[in-house]
Formats: sequence, structure tokens, C-alpha cells
Amino acid sequence: MAQSIVVASTTSTEQSGLFSYLLPEFKRASGIDVKVVALGTGQAIDMARRGDADVLFVHDKVAEEKFVADGFAAQREAVMYNDFVLIGPKADPAATQGSDIVVAMKKVAAANAPFISRGDKSGTHAAELRFWKMTGTDANKGTGYKECGCGMGPALNIASSVGGYALADRGTWLNFKNRGDLVVLVEGDKRLFNQYGVMLVSAAKHPQVKTADGQKFVDWVTGPAGQAAIAGYRIGGEQLFFPNAAK
Repeated sequence: MAQSIVVASTTSTEQSGLFSYLLPEFKRASGIDVKVVALGTGQAIDMARRGDADVLFVHDKVAEEKFVADGFAAQREAVMYNDFVLIGPKADPAATQGSDIVVAMKKVAAANAPFISRGDKSGTHAAELRFWKMTGTDANKGTGYKECGCGMGPALNIASSVGGYALADRGTWLNFKNRGDLVVLVEGDKRLFNQYGVMLVSAAKHPQVKTADGQKFVDWVTGPAGQAAIAGYRIGGEQLFFPNAAK
């Protein structure tokens, strides 16, 4: 029987197409099959806490550090980063365009413009909530604010159909086909930085974890071959993720 591991990860790593590019490379190098369960980061972390995954690969540093502090992993390793972008209709009725995400979101709220929040406790949703908090209008996001409780792709589909705004990770946006008249309106704010981390789930908490094979995946994705593969993944000539493991 082929060796296999379960990786709990985010919808963005899957919907961007990164995993379908990376995993065959890892399999060639290791002979190990990887089954990815793609969920919002909050749900992926819950899954790993229950011991239903061998490796966790997500993007919410605060929640990841708590996962390690609570003993569910020995350490968190940086893997790669990209950035978040504010997507919206080309006409930009709320006049958000620029490089300040907080100013832009204040304008969305003031204009009562449609804003589609994932509302799914994902890493992107966590970032979005941080930005709302910074606006000081957290309690009043405007009458156009809607939570879809859905992944990044479906949230963008809704934004496309209603001419609304949404916070997206750049990887999923670049891979998203149904854009309608949506464009990137806000980018380049350093607060939009989006770091991904990888953790081997602790066998001390969950003895069934496939420690040796899981560690091989962590070592590969943070090592030279995995980092080069991440850098090599492009759509339309644009690099989606930037490797930054400390190794």
C-alpha cells in the first residue's frame, strides 16, 4: 500500500492551483501521497487539533502560534507568503482605489457598498476582521456588508454577480476565471502581507499521526526543492507565492 499523509490546509492553497502543482513533485521525490483537506484556516486548525491530519499548512499566524503553545505541534515553520488584495468593480463606486486598505474599507462602509465577507473563520476572513477593526467602524460595516460563510472562489463569484467588493488572497484571484468587471483596487499596503506556516501535528497529543512521513513533507516544502517548486508556480507569467522558509 502506498504511503500517504493528510494535510489540513486552506482553500487558498488549493483554489490557487498550488497543491495540484506541488504535490506531484513531492510524490516524485518521496513516494508519499498527500491527501489535502482544504478548509478555512480556522476549520483546518480544528481538524488538526482533533488529530484528523498529520500536517497543518495555513495562514493565520496568531492562531498558528496558539496551536503550538497549546502543544498540538512542536514548532511552526514559515513556508511562503503572498498578499491580500481588495477586489471590486472597475467603476469603483466607493472610490477605494489606492494603497491603504483601512481607508478603502472605511469608504466601502460609508458608501453602503456591497461587500462580500467570507465569514468562515478562514485566514482571509481573520485578516478582513483585523482591517475592519482598524477602521474604527467595526460595528457599522455599511448596509451592503454580507457574510456568505463560503470559500474564496464562491465569495468572488458573489462579488462578481452583485458588483461588490471582497478581500481576496492574490493566488486565488489570479486563478479565478469568472471576474466579470472585477479588478484589483487596493494592493501594496504592508498590512496586506499574507504569511503561510506549516506544522507537524504532535504525536504526543495524537499517537496516530504519521510523524516520519509528515516530517518528510514539512522538510521538503521548507527545503530547497519545495521552495524552488513554490517559486516556480505561475499563472499568466505571475508568481503566486514567494518562498521564505528560514532554512
